Amino acid sequence: MAPSSCSLVYNPPPFTSDKTSTTTILTLRNAGLNLHQPHPLSCSILSSKLISVKPSLIPVRASHPQRYVYPNPIPEFAEAETRKFKNELFKKLSKDRDKFGDDLDAVIDVCVEVFNNFLHNEYGGPGTLLVEPFTDMFVALKEKQLPGAPVAARASLLWAQNHVDHDWEVWHSNSP
Repeated sequence: MAPSSCSLVYNPPPFTSDKTSTTTILTLRNAGLNLHQPHPLSCSILSSKLISVKPSLIPVRASHPQRYVYPNPIPEFAEAETRKFKNELFKKLSKDRDKFGDDLDAVIDVCVEVFNNFLHNEYGGPGTLLVEPFTDMFVALKEKQLPGAPVAARASLLWAQNHVDHDWEVWHSNSP
């Protein structure tokens, strides 16, 4: 790695007399610097005034962002939302009965089971709706060789994106 260098030009502040001593300290801080370089950092100074360069080995630290702790899943919300999800998914998938045939109820049961487990175990409010349960739905439907896995998983995901966070907000606004 080539040694780093910098050039500094010092412009003295206005209205200083020749008898006034002015010293400027330049502190270089960079957490990304390799502190074990073969050649020291060199600086060219272009001024008749004295500038002292004082390296600092203290790392610059950004303050840690505050962490938001999501609430735990609420079983009552999970039960109510699962019922709503099941009814809405049935309405949606019933429109395409040809794709599901006699397996429509089995497809809905698989989707509802995965969604219910997610709401009971992982969903903690807006910002915690994940894609993973919907990919799990797709995989479970494929493993059981049920028809329409992509359509059912996508319909489930779209419904959840459009309703779950909003329903959570409504649920919390109505609770004491």
